Amino acid sequence: MDISSVVEKVHTQLLISDRWRDGSDGETYQVENPATGEVLATMSSASESDALDAMNAACDVQKEWSRTSPRERSDILRRAFELVTERKEEFATLMTAEMGKPYAEAVGEVAYGAEYLRWFSEEAVRQYGRTFEAPEGGKRLLTVRKPVGPCLLITPWNFPLAMATRKVAPAVAAGCTMVLKPAKLTPLTAHYFAQTMLDAGLPAGVLNVVSSQSASTVSEPIMADPRLRKVSFTGSTEVGRTLLKGAADNILRTSMELGGNAPVLVFEDADLDVAVEGTMQAKMRNIGEACTAANRIFVHESLIDEFSHRLTQRMEELKVGNGFDDDVTVGPLIEEKAVDNVASLIDNAVDHGAKVTTGGTRVEGPGYFFAPTVLTGATPNARVFREEIFGPVAVLYPFSTEEEAYSLANDTEFGLASYVFSENPATMFRASDNLEFGLLGFNTGIASNAAAPFGGVKHSGMGREGGAEGIDEYSEIQYIAVADPY
Repeated sequence: MDISSVVEKVHTQLLISDRWRDGSDGETYQVENPATGEVLATMSSASESDALDAMNAACDVQKEWSRTSPRERSDILRRAFELVTERKEEFATLMTAEMGKPYAEAVGEVAYGAEYLRWFSEEAVRQYGRTFEAPEGGKRLLTVRKPVGPCLLITPWNFPLAMATRKVAPAVAAGCTMVLKPAKLTPLTAHYFAQTMLDAGLPAGVLNVVSSQSASTVSEPIMADPRLRKVSFTGSTEVGRTLLKGAADNILRTSMELGGNAPVLVFEDADLDVAVEGTMQAKMRNIGEACTAANRIFVHESLIDEFSHRLTQRMEELKVGNGFDDDVTVGPLIEEKAVDNVASLIDNAVDHGAKVTTGGTRVEGPGYFFAPTVLTGATPNARVFREEIFGPVAVLYPFSTEEEAYSLANDTEFGLASYVFSENPATMFRASDNLEFGLLGFNTGIASNAAAPFGGVKHSGMGREGGAEGIDEYSEIQYIAVADPY
């Protein structure tokens, strides 16, 4: 599909209430294709005034929107699911163009992102309360769920559709209005999604979109507004800390999906074919630019040589290039500083004793490419053990006992995703008991699913997105005491 013809379908202005409009101060910024460096579009950049206009639009319709029936909200989400699925080629083209992931993987994200629309279209009509008698008698006790109110949703660049649907869908289902602030590197997908929501029948003002070259210009005035009731953020732990401090002033409900440093544990009884395949999924999904990406791969000492050989072979089979080219499985990183960071992590690991078994080098552009890399022999003192890699680098470490594996895996401030490979079902339960992570994939490298609660512990954040728990993040419980009539 022609990139320019798809980009032409996307509004590059701000969505405030019932219309797309330019920013109030006329500021703009450019969106680039990371595979070529070419400018894809020039976007309006929201000012503080625009952010408050968007907040006003959301607040103006919150009461009316909250009183729509669950079935009406469900039907809108179902139509949105169908439209996103129908427009999969346009969405995939936008994602590959502005973010770099291979086109086939972008098509996969469309399917994954659309599932949140379908799932929450079904959950919208299932927000149950309770009715029960007070233990001491004399009263009937009821609970009802009510929408939390206007929300600020801040999404990252690495999954520009799925992270938007994962926040917007439950907010719509619960009856909340929203201001969406997409990442400045990948706003086109979010803008096209917002128009798709309007096309599905979402009323004006329920979803407002304020892209900006400065995230704080949008977030700070909205978070200072006493009418805001919730902020949901996916991104770095550093930014999450700042937002949490701001949220404290107005006692905001928060959902924080932050950084990760996912371990893979390959035990002595693992099926190596399954383990290598699962590790490739966990490591190379989205070019390694994922908070769930496998960073630290712990392999039993009896298997590590064979595992390293097989993983190196698999990484060498990958094809690096423009995500639109045939057979490309590894696209560009998002920007040049991402390449610089990966190179710096590898250099530091080598300084701490690591050996590069494949890759380890930049790939000539144009574009921001890095060769798929495997490292062995790095020590826990290396930066690569502590920091998120966000690139195509797999780092292997040996272990000798199960207890040592758990200790190494938990030796991080992060606690989002983890992966375990073993042929013994009992290992799954021991791993669950011992690993300090919100997600555990057992004999699989892909754990995310719209029907399951996604989120982490420790410095990886708080709250859950997806699953039956996802809509709860956008609702409050009200308790009603009723005098017993008897």
